[in-house]
Amino acid sequence: MKGFIADFNKAFESRIRLGIMSILVVNDAVDFASLKVQLQVTDGNMASHLSALEKLGYVEVSKQFIGRKPNTSYAATDAGRLAFATHLDALEKLIGRRET
Repeated sequence: MKGFIADFNKAFESRIRLGIMSILVVNDAVDFASLKVQLQVTDGNMASHLSALEKLGYVEVSKQFIGRKPNTSYAATDAGRLAFATHLDALEKLIGRRET
């Protein structure tokens, strides 16, 4: 069991980061406001978690204007998708080994 835990990614220990990546890996890109609403967090909380994932290279940011309004969207990078898949595999292995 120790081997499975070693494959857990500390970046995804937070429920918010886990939620962000869960949303991003199944979508091409998602804007800041949509992520915030889906995860029910404040602007500051969302921004800090997205910043941490961006620093790790797990998400990329895209800024544009829609009309006159700025719009920031996020997408999972290939590295982020791989890291998240590895984390999920470790969780699944751990769950599959539990006694029922």
